[in-house]
Amino acid sequence: MRWLDWLRLVLSSVLASPLKSLLTALGIAIGIAAVTLLTSMGEGVRHYVLDNFSQFGTRIIAISPGKTETSGMGSLISSVRLLTMDDLRLLENLPGAEHVVANVQGSGPIRHGEKVRNTTIYGTTPSMVKAWDFKVASGRFLPDNHRQNSPAYAVLGHKVKTELFTTSNPLGEIIRVGGQRYRVIGVMQEKGSMLGFDLDDMVYIPADRALSLFDREGLMEIDVVFSAATTSDRMASLIKQRLIARHGQEDFTLVTQDEMLASLNRILSMLTLGIAALGSISLIVGGVGIFTVMTTNLADRIPEIGLLRAIGTSRRQLLGIFVGEAIALSLLGGLAGMGFALLVLAILSIALPEFPMTPNVIYLFSALISSVIIGLIAGIRPAWQASKLSPVVALRDE
Repeated sequence: MRWLDWLRLVLSSVLASPLKSLLTALGIAIGIAAVTLLTSMGEGVRHYVLDNFSQFGTRIIAISPGKTETSGMGSLISSVRLLTMDDLRLLENLPGAEHVVANVQGSGPIRHGEKVRNTTIYGTTPSMVKAWDFKVASGRFLPDNHRQNSPAYAVLGHKVKTELFTTSNPLGEIIRVGGQRYRVIGVMQEKGSMLGFDLDDMVYIPADRALSLFDREGLMEIDVVFSAATTSDRMASLIKQRLIARHGQEDFTLVTQDEMLASLNRILSMLTLGIAALGSISLIVGGVGIFTVMTTNLADRIPEIGLLRAIGTSRRQLLGIFVGEAIALSLLGGLAGMGFALLVLAILSIALPEFPMTPNVIYLFSALISSVIIGLIAGIRPAWQASKLSPVVALRDE
């Protein structure tokens, strides 16, 4: 049998009952559409999270106080020593360090006149705006005062300014941050949110004053932004050497931005795979539908099978015809489901441009291949039964 004859027989069988073929392929189409939409949503969330973390740059090393080590007898020894402003000044002199940023964070009331807003209070250093590429809309950011006895200056986030001052100019005005008087010297440009954390709903004050405000003895974190001329491994090694020489031991933890992004990528990729597996249940249901229809068709087409066997069609050729029908039905459903899903994604991208939906070619191709494999598995048993029919018994049904 020529392959064109085989293709003609397969297509004629599929097109002979278009409604039945359509309903059979519908199960696969729904499964493919579900997998495509769910994986696109998962990929969109993955890209959204990674982009949000990457907006501050990728050449970053975060240093936090404390290091947990495993010791003998199954015990854990936790060595905790605070990171101080002296540590910050030490790291600023590291070769390759472009910006070193202090982090002291808390929350409290911000008062101006009769208006009060509870929001995030972020203690930091002047290099923060350059390190994170934050822009000042009006006024200026915190001045460099060598991190000691900083003046009581505050910079407002866009939302805090709007809530406390509406349309009036806040520069030079006095506000109370956690009960202490601060003079407003700047307002930040609107930045938006990151993973549900509103970057505009905060007030920036000097790190040394934040330590006093929150009654803390040490910084929560120090971030080092290093030059593109060096690597994260080399920079991490230099930081370790300097801090160990100062502290006498490794009582801190380093996390590079590369490690953080790699961990996030692994977690979110596993989440996408789990979503794809969940959507694949619909594909299995579609495969059961194909198996049911192919088994039913076998009883209806016994005379046709007998005629084909009588004119010389071999068992292998007959097996190929029935398997080809199952694959054609599943492939038809797969293409229809994929087309529908891509149409929905296109409409969503226009109607909701901020909604993350990113179709992945690998997942699309895998879903289509899966539909073909499911069609093959679903059709092979009915095809095998058809190929085993005796021509004489099959023609007797005519």
